[in-house]
Amino acid sequence: MADERSHVRRRQALALAYRDGEEAPRLVAKGYGEVAERIIAEARRHGVPIHDSPELVGLLMQVDLDARIPPQLYQVVGELLAWAGGLQALQE
Repeated sequence: MADERSHVRRRQALALAYRDGEEAPRLVAKGYGEVAERIIAEARRHGVPIHDSPELVGLLMQVDLDARIPPQLYQVVGELLAWAGGLQALQE
């Protein structure tokens, strides 16, 4: 009999950073389970918008820490950053 927990996906989270002038956003944090929960809590504490996108997270979890995102993800990550920037502008 298979372990029921094997069908439950572990929570995963990551954080991206982008500075003007950089070629592309970088992956600055990633983790599963308890580490993911700490990443999310830290984002909330700092007022960083949180977006739930399991497919995108799955792709970005393959990127090395402190590495730039791959060109194939520029458009979708760009749209996400624009969304996050819009949310922050509304809060100001």
